[in-house]
Amino acid sequence: MYQFSYAEVIEDDPGHARRTERMALDHAIELLRLAKEKGPHSREAVDALHFVRSLWTIFIDDLSGSGNDLPEPARAGLISIGLWIVKEAEQIRLDRSHNFAGISDICAMIRDGLV
Repeated sequence: MYQFSYAEVIEDDPGHARRTERMALDHAIELLRLAKEKGPHSREAVDALHFVRSLWTIFIDDLSGSGNDLPEPARAGLISIGLWIVKEAEQIRLDRSHNFAGISDICAMIRDGLV
């Protein structure tokens, strides 16, 4: 089985990588919508929180790598956003928040900014 780093995939076709990122964020937004609808103790909430944490962990890892070509201020800002999303997802999991909409809104803004 071959494993490629995210940076290698982006290097090969940045347009494809951005489309994939948009699709992943679309999926996260849909999962969060269902989770909000079904409630914080639902299976949909568990699935949404797991996916969102995993997705943003990948994004943060890529953004913090030396091979990322984004300007440093943009990288730092996106890392901060990602850390907030991961922490907010954990607060929901611990039943200290029900802010599915806030996470979804931020994901939508990031998705809409991908070129």
